Amino acid sequence: MGTYAFRMEPFTDFSDKENVKQYHEGLKTVEGYLGREYPLVINGERVKTSNTYVSKNPSDHGEEIGTVHQAGIKETEKAMVAALDAFETWKHVPAEVRADVLFKAAAIIRKRKFEFSALMTKEAGKPYNEADADTAEAIDFLEYYGRQMLKLDRETDDKVLSRKNLERNEYRYIPLGVGAIIPPWNFPLAILAGMTTSAVVTGNTVLVKPAITTQVIAHKFMEVLEEAGLPKGVVNLVPGDGPEVGEYMVSHPKTRFVSFTGSKAVGVKIYENAAKVQKNQIWLKRVVAEMGGKDAIIVDEGYDPKEAADILAGSAFGFSGQKCSAASRAIIHASVYDEVLEHLKAKTQELKVGNPEDASVFMGPVNDQKAYEKVTKYIRIGQEEGRLLVGGDADDSKGFFVEPTVFADLKPEARIMNEEIFGPVLAVSKVSSFDEALDVANSTEYGLTGAVLSPKRMHLEKARRSFHVGNLYFNRKCTGAIVGYQPFGGFNMSGTDSKAGGPDYLLLFMQGKTITEQL
Repeated sequence: MGTYAFRMEPFTDFSDKENVKQYHEGLKTVEGYLGREYPLVINGERVKTSNTYVSKNPSDHGEEIGTVHQAGIKETEKAMVAALDAFETWKHVPAEVRADVLFKAAAIIRKRKFEFSALMTKEAGKPYNEADADTAEAIDFLEYYGRQMLKLDRETDDKVLSRKNLERNEYRYIPLGVGAIIPPWNFPLAILAGMTTSAVVTGNTVLVKPAITTQVIAHKFMEVLEEAGLPKGVVNLVPGDGPEVGEYMVSHPKTRFVSFTGSKAVGVKIYENAAKVQKNQIWLKRVVAEMGGKDAIIVDEGYDPKEAADILAGSAFGFSGQKCSAASRAIIHASVYDEVLEHLKAKTQELKVGNPEDASVFMGPVNDQKAYEKVTKYIRIGQEEGRLLVGGDADDSKGFFVEPTVFADLKPEARIMNEEIFGPVLAVSKVSSFDEALDVANSTEYGLTGAVLSPKRMHLEKARRSFHVGNLYFNRKCTGAIVGYQPFGGFNMSGTDSKAGGPDYLLLFMQGKTITEQL
């Protein structure tokens, strides 16, 4: 496949009518396989169970995406046995061969780009631009991690010194073992692909438990890996109930590591369960966790109010605010507060909400009934804590639609200024100085992303030192991290700062071994 320098996959220009036409063709392709059954994939075999889940379109409850067979303890144990067996062979496969599987998978997805994006529009409710960016990021992860593995494999000999006429020293990275991969629903292709293949390209084998609402996308990615030549048993797909299958995977004595992206509550429980040493367990499990945030954008005095409003709306309401990087707090200096809110209200009212199969729609539904109920609960809380600036309405009669909503005049200690909502709700607070803005920004238990909009160089430099987040942006959105350019991961209760898409990420799935031969 070649190892040219990594370059990010370009986004599709949907102002070009030909690209919109191809997206429609992708939707037709997906509609051609709606309603199919999807068995488990264990050791390359399709395994059916008596328990199934029907995945539905969050924009249209009546449209079934597919019926997915669900694993129980018996099937999960069978997958563990398959992964353990495959590991004995896969760990010895040369790095360039493992990387080639990723490069081939990237090429396959690139050819089917509009189909995968359209499937995310159907199963995850993603508008065109958001789905296209998800597919591009999946390709980026595959291309980037393949190259990073080749680089690590080449560089190990240079990491330690030998002593002439006395001893020769080697330093190698070796894989950990079998891992439990538990990805989220909000980036159902990109994060699934990144979490799975980072573990695989480093020589590990895995059990993958995809998020329940986006299991068909996981199956389609599994098909890509098989077509790319991945041997059976290296990746085993075991969708199932989190409290049952997920906890069994995490607690299993043969599980060597857990890679998780999701809520703080689930992440904390995984971290706790993985820390317990089980009977016959001979290692301490490694946990890689990304657990969300309560991300803030500071608008400083002197910054253009209209531009600030555009950045806030894009950061808060892209994909209905269902990104761990989404802006859910705006901290605005008093001197520009009223003017920013005026522009923000107008900008938010312009945003089109509806079924994202329509190319003109900016914001689709929230994920499911559970998400809808959580978001609308926080809207009710916001009405008690602050001033409703815009939005606030919701309708789940056909799909799970919530208007983009802004609450103003909130105190820093308000619940909607501190608790993760994971929906299209922006909480706004007024401050009288930049130092106060930083204090409010740092006042939550999270630390994932943040942004500062300021024309003042010394304020930006102060934020560079003091704004405690893993991904900090100046004078732009706080969403949209690019693989290889903005390694992604946060501090505090936002996770283990694993920095996905960065130069040290693959090391999380390997361990160092020093070998010395006396001459």
